[in-house]
Amino acid sequence: MAASTKTESNSPAPPPVPMAKKVKHEMELFGDVRIDNYYWLRDDSRSNPEVLSYLQAENAYTGFVMSGGTKYFEDQIYAEIRGRIKEDDISAPVRKGPYYYYERTLEGKEYVQHCRRLVSPVEALPSVYDTMPIGPDAPHEHVILDENTKAQEHAYYSIGAFQVSPNHKLVAYAEDIKGDEIYTVYVIDVETGALVGKPLVRVTSALEWVGDEAFLYITMDEIHRFDKVWLHKLGTDQSSDSCLLHEKDDMFSVGLQASESKQFLFVESGSKNTSFIFYLDVSKPEGGLMVLTPRLDGINASASHRGNHFYIKRRSNEYYNSEILACPLDDVSTTTVLIPHRESVKIQELQLFSDHLVVYERENGLPKVTVYKLPAVGEPLTILQGGQTVDFLDPVYMVDPLESQFSSSILRFLYSSLRTPCSVYDYDMSTGISVVKKIDTVLGNFDASKYITERKWVNTLDGTQIPLSIVYRKDLVKLDGSDPLLLYGYGSYEVCIDPSFKASRLSLLDRGFIYAIAHVRGGGEMGRQWYENGKLLKKRNTFTDFIACAEYLIERKFCSKEKLCIQGGSAGGLLIGAVLNMRPDLFKAAVTRVPFVDVVTTMLDPSIPLTTSEWEEWGDPRKEEFYFYMKSYSPVDNIKAQNYPKILVTAGLNDPRVMYSEPAKFVAKLRDMKTDDNVLLFKCELGAGHFSKSGRFEKLQEEAFIYTFILEAFNMVPTIGHVQS
Repeated sequence: MAASTKTESNSPAPPPVPMAKKVKHEMELFGDVRIDNYYWLRDDSRSNPEVLSYLQAENAYTGFVMSGGTKYFEDQIYAEIRGRIKEDDISAPVRKGPYYYYERTLEGKEYVQHCRRLVSPVEALPSVYDTMPIGPDAPHEHVILDENTKAQEHAYYSIGAFQVSPNHKLVAYAEDIKGDEIYTVYVIDVETGALVGKPLVRVTSALEWVGDEAFLYITMDEIHRFDKVWLHKLGTDQSSDSCLLHEKDDMFSVGLQASESKQFLFVESGSKNTSFIFYLDVSKPEGGLMVLTPRLDGINASASHRGNHFYIKRRSNEYYNSEILACPLDDVSTTTVLIPHRESVKIQELQLFSDHLVVYERENGLPKVTVYKLPAVGEPLTILQGGQTVDFLDPVYMVDPLESQFSSSILRFLYSSLRTPCSVYDYDMSTGISVVKKIDTVLGNFDASKYITERKWVNTLDGTQIPLSIVYRKDLVKLDGSDPLLLYGYGSYEVCIDPSFKASRLSLLDRGFIYAIAHVRGGGEMGRQWYENGKLLKKRNTFTDFIACAEYLIERKFCSKEKLCIQGGSAGGLLIGAVLNMRPDLFKAAVTRVPFVDVVTTMLDPSIPLTTSEWEEWGDPRKEEFYFYMKSYSPVDNIKAQNYPKILVTAGLNDPRVMYSEPAKFVAKLRDMKTDDNVLLFKCELGAGHFSKSGRFEKLQEEAFIYTFILEAFNMVPTIGHVQS
């Protein structure tokens, strides 16, 4: 990727390739000395002029390399991606009480409006055929909050919670204006928009109403650990709020969830391996938090409520794929098994209704939705039989629960696949009828039938079979090894990277790309054991699985080494960094966003956000066995004097999850040690965090930038004259 071929002859001189200065920093543990010449790049205040100057130099260099004809092409890609979006649109309305609530987007605007309309007639029973009227005779649309107005004064703007009070008169919303995930909570009058009381500052986005005049919220400690649960009463000052729970164990964080019945709030305190639950009776908040499940090492629980029972999803070392139990409200220690543990089926989550239990499961690597009819409230509960499974069309797909009405028989879920745009369905659990409520519009000539999506199984050296999801356009792909391919991976935290649709990806697929997802160990796609076998002292399985998938794609002629680009972000950036060190010969290019690459140094420092809670994921390097194992794959510690592919690395200065200095160090050390002339670019957003910029079009611009880098790496960016013609 040579910038000079894309620029005019009278262009200004290119900026020099940034070379960070070296300041020797020795770290010794267990008789082992590590030298980090770029430790100085970490500045927790994010204000050190020398550090900022280096980041700006990297951004300037990246801007120059991607300038000229390359930038012109990026703008074309951006216009193409944006051109597929219906800019003025509304989300599928959610019926809550007497109102439909929804979000509206406006042409040319970055952010959403939060809106509502009256249900007409109000007494109409919910049905899968419900449609919100929008004509001239329809009830008036009321804009509760316009994020575009709020965002005008800020380079970054994100609302992390938007909670309507039970009486529909107030809204509490959480606002982040830096990308650091430190929120301010405002309460407003729904009709007038007037502020109610003073805002709550330096809080998280976790909040739930307790009746109409109070709510629970969570705050963080100095390392961004969710550690305290508070009760705030409207009209009082934040300083007088009651602390209901303070979790002092720095490996645990607290969470907050409302039951579907809205009668109870659940407060969970959990680590990566253990969690336990308290409950709050919304009708009697003065009673405080009550223990629902005890704190037992290795037992993980979540809860909901219906009638005179709590329903609990519980995982243990023995029942690793989880079971579902019920216990009476007045005797929480007496439990009845409703759905027993199964070795081949993992219970992901449950959703309760007045007459039904919905279980989101995983079997053979695919999501399942199973509906059970429940006995009437007051009748005995026993093992549930005869669950009804919702059918899906694609061979690989994604399905997620959406907010539904507890008192109805209508389940709402989101469905998508690599060729099916995100679709909202209402499913009548009494009749089995499903009705699509909204399919994301894809403008242009999109035709799902042109794309083939399939699943392959890849054998690893230890005999494990890794699922691989693939999509391509059947009229453009030759499958002879000459096609360009983008391989994505993650593989941590038991997260499932299910195959879903992304309209921007069409800019690659429609240029003959194949897109693949490697569902490597460390994720949760194949059940809890899949996760257990890709963490701690088995973490290297994540990387060797990914390499096996890349080799499979090359052997089966989906691509060649010269036509293979890899991508991953955050913990998936650790994956990309590790395999680049292990097998740099296998890839033509790599993109890694906000990558977690300085594993040992970060996990040795409890003052860094998330470190203490992550010891159960990666291991505690203060213990010798973990130290040397983690050092064996930590990307920053394993950069060698060898040839690397073309690489793009991104970061966010305000990122609280992966400190910007990790990717900065990775790039600086790579620049110093690699032996090739391949381009290495680093782009650090100076006004954003882990999730990059906040506006919807700003995010598309970043996608266009990344796609342009990939296309350039494969020499697929036309010259300026060709683009213009």
